[in-house]
Amino acid sequence: MTCRIDELKNKQVVCVKDGSVLGYISDIDLNTETGSLVAIIIYGKPRLLGVLGREEDIVIPWSEIEVIGDETVLVNTDSSLFLKYLKPK
Repeated sequence: MTCRIDELKNKQVVCVKDGSVLGYISDIDLNTETGSLVAIIIYGKPRLLGVLGREEDIVIPWSEIEVIGDETVLVNTDSSLFLKYLKPK
């Protein structure tokens, strides 16, 4: 299967360990020397409508990506590391 970078953007990222939705792909980390995908990045939620910046970004390494589907990316990561960023305030 082939996938364009533009098609990756805005795919929902779901943790297979507990079914939690981590967010949507906002950016990628690409190794320009080898042309390989290093990680996907989910931007942190804005604080006070973006005036105070945003929460920490979630970076998921390529090795933790299980499946890239049409609308969803399944990852095998420890979502408890990101719980403080995922909980609504």
